Amino acid sequence: MTTATDLDLFARFVDDLAEALDDHASTGDERAARLHFSRYHLDRVVRAVAGEPPQALRRRVLLERAAYRMVTTTAPLIDIAVEAGYGSHEAFTRAFTRSYGVAPAAWRRRPGHIQLAAPSGVHFHPPGSLRLPSRNEVTAMNLLTKMVEHHVWLTGEMIRVAGRLSDDQLDQPIELDVDEDEQTIRSLLSRLVGQMGMWNAALATRDYDWSVEEHEPLDAMRSRLAVEGPAYLAHVHDVVDHGRLDETFVDALCEPAEVFTHGGMIAHVLTFAAHRRTLVALALAQHGADELGWGDPMLWVAAPA
Repeated sequence: MTTATDLDLFARFVDDLAEALDDHASTGDERAARLHFSRYHLDRVVRAVAGEPPQALRRRVLLERAAYRMVTTTAPLIDIAVEAGYGSHEAFTRAFTRSYGVAPAAWRRRPGHIQLAAPSGVHFHPPGSLRLPSRNEVTAMNLLTKMVEHHVWLTGEMIRVAGRLSDDQLDQPIELDVDEDEQTIRSLLSRLVGQMGMWNAALATRDYDWSVEEHEPLDAMRSRLAVEGPAYLAHVHDVVDHGRLDETFVDALCEPAEVFTHGGMIAHVLTFAAHRRTLVALALAQHGADELGWGDPMLWVAAPA
């Protein structure tokens, strides 16, 4: 039976591991001594709590960090291997292939999920730390609450920053000259579809063709939406239904590649899509096409499924 004392020791072990992850010369006895326990006792507790011995946990975390380095840097594989504690490229290749199913060079060209399966839920957390699994699972309701909290915070920050302006600046009519690209109903609609297509591509580790958004005809948008919309919605349903909002994935389309959580990506899409939808709704109304109003989601959310 795992006790509160065992969990506390395990948390201290994880903290120590994060601080000394690059100390490849340190032995198991030395790591145990730093925590004021015997090697036998530390190994027993870590194995009981984490489901894997300390050395195996450390090697796995180092491989996860190596995988992250492969997609976010251009460092040679031999440098990444040495950083992970391997004395040769061959040894690193064998260990990486055994864990990820493909050789490092192939994985770098087409990266997948960075985190390896682990009973403990302790993983390398970019950019350079370890994290114990959250005791409070991120749910769809948590995400909604977080987005509202962000809205309240951002509104307050905007008011704070606006305090630096003069009355004339505060009262100056707003013109949409804050984007590098000229915004039209066509370009905004194309980007709304493209935003989902871009993330669908990132999740599938494939390239996104930006050229399709160049003066895209409405019929082409309808065809793309018929594909990208259901695909993106299916992904959201999947991560929500299986409680994976806090899981990470690699967006290899970024330069350099970046790691995001599924929940953060969904919040990003909703935030910037709301801006674009509002601009489109207002522009349509100016042309007499006001049947959608502001596109307010209140009635949609309240309506029966």
